[in-house]
Amino acid sequence: MIGRSFFSTKWAAQTASLAIATTLLLPMAAQQPAATPDAPATTPTATAPAQQGAQASATISNTSDKKKKKPKVAKTDRVIASKDTRRENKKDAKLNPLVGKDANLPDKALYDKALIQTNKGHFDVARLDLQTLLNTYPDSQYLMRAKLAIADSWFREGGSAALTQAEQEYTDFITFFPNVPEAAEAQMRVGDIYFKQMDVPDRDYQKALKAQDAYRLMLKQYSDGNPKLVAEATQKLREVQEVLAAREAELGEFYATHENWPASIARYQTVADTYPLYSHMDDVLIAIGDAYAAEAKAVRDQQNMPEGPKGKLLASYDGKAADAYRKVVLEHSAAEHVEDAKERLVSMNLPVPTPTPEQAAASEALEGSRAQYTFQKRMLVLLTHRPDTVTTARTGDVPLEDPPPVVAPQISKALVADYMAAFNVAAPAPDHKPIDATASDATAPAPAVPVSNAPLALSDVAGPGEGGTGADTTPMTAAAPAGAGRHGSSVGVEVLTPGVTSTPSAVPTGTAADRPHGIAAVGPENTSAVPAIDKPAPAPDQLNEAVGQAQPPTPAKVGNKKTPKPALDKDDESSSKKKPKKGLDKINPF
Repeated sequence: MIGRSFFSTKWAAQTASLAIATTLLLPMAAQQPAATPDAPATTPTATAPAQQGAQASATISNTSDKKKKKPKVAKTDRVIASKDTRRENKKDAKLNPLVGKDANLPDKALYDKALIQTNKGHFDVARLDLQTLLNTYPDSQYLMRAKLAIADSWFREGGSAALTQAEQEYTDFITFFPNVPEAAEAQMRVGDIYFKQMDVPDRDYQKALKAQDAYRLMLKQYSDGNPKLVAEATQKLREVQEVLAAREAELGEFYATHENWPASIARYQTVADTYPLYSHMDDVLIAIGDAYAAEAKAVRDQQNMPEGPKGKLLASYDGKAADAYRKVVLEHSAAEHVEDAKERLVSMNLPVPTPTPEQAAASEALEGSRAQYTFQKRMLVLLTHRPDTVTTARTGDVPLEDPPPVVAPQISKALVADYMAAFNVAAPAPDHKPIDATASDATAPAPAVPVSNAPLALSDVAGPGEGGTGADTTPMTAAAPAGAGRHGSSVGVEVLTPGVTSTPSAVPTGTAADRPHGIAAVGPENTSAVPAIDKPAPAPDQLNEAVGQAQPPTPAKVGNKKTPKPALDKDDESSSKKKPKKGLDKINPF
């Protein structure tokens, strides 16, 4: 009996046999060294010492004598990092220069772990690791970076409470490390905290003021620091001042709509003096000119004013308005509303000035640095509650100190001074009329009184037509000392003591001795003691007018038991409360 093969044909069986044989023989051929005809034959005894030496050298050192060269990679196969990737790598190296160094150290491991948790948004875990680093390794070289990383974690977490804590952490970092380069970054972040919370111009502006102070402090103290950081702080300061200037300009516009010209001029003048890079400075200067023009119009409408003062006032107010229009034409020749200023000058019959090439170039550079509105930016301004800083200038020096603000009372006083100067109003001059000899003694200047050391004396005043003589003078002498029964003072006032009867003085009343220093004693004629005040009669006892309504006596307390309440007749007791019904009375409607 012939068995059937697994393969369908004989040719398939031979092919499978050849494939199996090749698979088994190829690994065995690869393990044996390839012999070359030029190589001498070696015996096993000769190759044994060489193999032992090679093993010994491998045991002593695992490095070769020559440095291994990196394999060359074709230019087409090289992986080139993009520009954005290189920028991010440089940024990470700048912010975290210690990342990847000494990774085996325990404090470095904590620091790297905290940074990873911060990037993942696990801020609480990151701060816990950083605080462990500070407490466990107080002398670590990562101490400064750990404190800054804690502040950064609060800053990145956001929220009012977290930002407040971040500000405190940054302030502490600047206090402990004032001279390190990272202090400039910490001060920058303090300004960023208020910059993130800054509101639109018509709302609370305290955050904007604090952001301005923080950026100014950073530029003053760390002006020689990182140029990129200084440039960023300068630009953010421009944006903050753009918001503050917009607020002042809106207030000036509000006062102008109510025709309160002094207040409007004060607000606009503050913008012109404090925020020279404001994007709508041409509108501000034109508004100042229009306010002075309105004051001039009010003067023209006064028909009863004399022509002389009216002409002086008109020249003053029209001159101030023209100066504002000329400033727009000269210093802001590339602005949007410069033509409006030129038209106002033409309407006043004044020549239109021509700016110098330097002024024109400076204005073009300033206006050319401003960004333009796009659909995306407009939607962002409309949908987010953020201030509009799109048209903020990108060039120009920002002022680091504010000049004194102009307030409305100053402008009002200046306007009043203009009116006073126009009417030539001055303080009234003193009257230099000659003194009339026939005038009464009351109007004549009093003669000088001669000074004398003689004792004071009393004299009788002469009547009309009578002449007085020195014989009428009565000298004033000191009073005699008080007797034992008289209580007096140096001015002739007697002090009476209740209950003590005073003895009359032996000196008769009315004499010079009874008048110390020439002044008669003051006091009542009856010097007897005042009787004691009688006690008022006791008030009669109150009587109870209710008859026959005696209350039962209070029962005495027996032992430690609680005293029971006395029994009362509820029919006689009055109460304003409606007593609830009981039993069948609940269904009785009457």
